[in-house]
Amino acid sequence: MGIIKRYLAFVKPYRWKIIGTLFIGIIKFAIPLLIPFLMKYVIDDIITANHLSADEKTSTLFITMAVMMFIFVIIRPPVEYYRQYFAQWTASKILYDIRDRLFTHIQKLSFKFYSNTRSGEVISRVINDVEATKDFVITGLMNLWLDAATVLIAIAIMFTLDVPLTIVSLAVFPLYMISVRYFFGNLRRLTRERSQALAEVQSYLHERVQGMPVIKSFAIEDHEQTQFDKNNTNFLQKALNHTSWTAKAFAVVNTITDIAPLIVIAYAGYQVIHGNLSIGTMVAFMGYVERLYNPLRRLMNSSTTLTQSIASMDRVFELADVKYDIADEPGAVEVGEVRGNIRFDDVSFSYSEKEKLVLRDINLDVKEGETIALVGMSGGGKSSLVSLIPRFYDVTKGKVLLDGIDIRTLKVRSLRDKIGVVLQDNILFSDSVKTNILLGKPDSTEEEVIRAAKAANAHDFIMDLPNGYETTVGERGVKLSGGQKQRIAIARVFLKNPPILILDEATSALDLESEHLIQEALDELAKNRTTFVIAHRLSTITHADRIVLIEHGRIVEVGTHEELMKRQGHYYSLFQVQQLA
Repeated sequence: MGIIKRYLAFVKPYRWKIIGTLFIGIIKFAIPLLIPFLMKYVIDDIITANHLSADEKTSTLFITMAVMMFIFVIIRPPVEYYRQYFAQWTASKILYDIRDRLFTHIQKLSFKFYSNTRSGEVISRVINDVEATKDFVITGLMNLWLDAATVLIAIAIMFTLDVPLTIVSLAVFPLYMISVRYFFGNLRRLTRERSQALAEVQSYLHERVQGMPVIKSFAIEDHEQTQFDKNNTNFLQKALNHTSWTAKAFAVVNTITDIAPLIVIAYAGYQVIHGNLSIGTMVAFMGYVERLYNPLRRLMNSSTTLTQSIASMDRVFELADVKYDIADEPGAVEVGEVRGNIRFDDVSFSYSEKEKLVLRDINLDVKEGETIALVGMSGGGKSSLVSLIPRFYDVTKGKVLLDGIDIRTLKVRSLRDKIGVVLQDNILFSDSVKTNILLGKPDSTEEEVIRAAKAANAHDFIMDLPNGYETTVGERGVKLSGGQKQRIAIARVFLKNPPILILDEATSALDLESEHLIQEALDELAKNRTTFVIAHRLSTITHADRIVLIEHGRIVEVGTHEELMKRQGHYYSLFQVQQLA
């Protein structure tokens, strides 16, 4: 199976650990197989041995039991400990490697993927489904083989005791194999459906927890409860379907394995009555039959567990197989020294092949250090245009050039290292203020962080926080005001110090005091950098070197504020409306 082969690539570095664990496990499982043989020996060779005196029987019994106590008390505990420890250690390391690889992968996935995929679904696969594959390591690569070894050892010992009785003991084996094959045919599909339903519940819950202020402000708790119940009911149904099928399998297989001891008792009892079998051998056989069919019952449990693990592997590798929309081309080069000349050469763009173009025939030449303001009605394509510069998306037609070089021939990470972005709604992580600023340049010193915060007009309010720069800001910066979050976002761009700057609605929806402080910081940040500013309030961009008016995905007007006002075109009309407002 391709999925298992791919999973084994993660197992391969730990193969010797697994082999060692199996060796220890065989010793651990083999030791209890001494018990039935011990019972035969005690009954046939000690208790019923007429040629021995009572004292000799007692002495032999105590010596035998002393040896067995040494094996079970001194040898078996450390064997059990190291088998468990190495098994869990190996499985945990493999899961660590898979999650590490998946996190690297999901960081490379494009904005297009995340705009079409619920974050809870991604989290469920990285956490729940990867964790479920642990059973494949513990059960499929270890316990399954140990149970199989136990069965083979038990059968081998039984054959040495009595061949016909061993054959009778194995009479129900064919029924066992047929039932396992039949019942587990559908289990993988049912398990996958249950996992998907659980992921949907988790995705819904993740979104609603994040959006709890909206739920409370609109007083729609009852409506959301109904919606959650639909997802939860779907999961319940899938879980019950899975449980029902598993229960049927267990009922049939356990019935079959319970029949075997009854057959052995009947046949062995008959042989003892007619003097063809010793009582000790019969007792030993009953012990071995139990040790033969217990592993078989566990093997059925293992089959269920493995089916669940493989279904989870399907989902893990389905995520791992998502193609990168944005990837380095063969031969892509690192970005060197950047002057900041950017040219849009006949650029058209749509978010997918099925959607209409949001940008059409864009031609714009931006010089080093120039500040370009992009204005126009919402939905005109301004944010789409600037998102092409750091290759959040790739052009559908045409090309974007940085210092005369097509950006698709540059390595993505090195390109983005040269670009600083400040958005309208900047995301802060639930960590300290200092850590959030350090995202701009993680290896910066504390002095550099403070210098960046001061440049962003953030230092004063940070020092007023309970723990200063070590204050935790809460999820998405919930403990800070909009203006404070914005200034921290600007501080990390100051820290990064990129030659190209993108400001996307960076001052909208703020109070006047915050807007003034942030505008002051942004003006300082934009000095000597190629800067793109998207703004709805035209009064904030009158100083720009050029203003580009975009409507319906096309450039309609270009010029300075004074030039565009003189033309009395679209920009003039828009500016007049805002001034009147």
